[in-house]
Amino acid sequence: MRLFTAVTLGETLTAEVERGIERLRAHAPGLKWVRPEGVHLTLLFLGDVDPARLPLLQAALTPLGPRHAPFVLSVAGGGTFGAATHPRVLWADVRGDTAALKALQADVARALEPLGFMSEHAEYTAHLTLARAKKPRGDAALLACARALATESWGEGRVDRLVLFESAGGRYTPRLEVPLERAELPGAQ
Repeated sequence: MRLFTAVTLGETLTAEVERGIERLRAHAPGLKWVRPEGVHLTLLFLGDVDPARLPLLQAALTPLGPRHAPFVLSVAGGGTFGAATHPRVLWADVRGDTAALKALQADVARALEPLGFMSEHAEYTAHLTLARAKKPRGDAALLACARALATESWGEGRVDRLVLFESAGGRYTPRLEVPLERAELPGAQ
């Protein structure tokens, strides 16, 4: 099974992202757009994992919940990845308590490293993937989407759990949910 760890953005922000994607889709209907139920921030991609290892993953990830408090993120603006004239990916910028997000990602990476799972990037940079080019060499239509996205602001969402997802056929199925349970400081968000 193909697995990855992630956080979701709460129902309200996810609904705003869905409406934003529909507005952007008008600029480039030929792209591969993220399904609304698939909106998430990947923390660590695990790849193909033997189902027999799920108990090990659960044992490594469950203790992280009490070490992290829920936090608030927002989504606004964004850009593209890939060649300047033919980008491959459209992404939205993640803002808000990104320090809490980075701390959670680092904790996940440390917890899973002894099981042989390594982070692909030296430093975690949060972004929300919205669409991908279907063409291997990229798609100039993403540029119009990026221009439209520059003025978008989709609000805030509360991150309150770590999720281990299975990816199969473009669908994401939660295999483990770990609530973030550390008490929040008074006045903190």
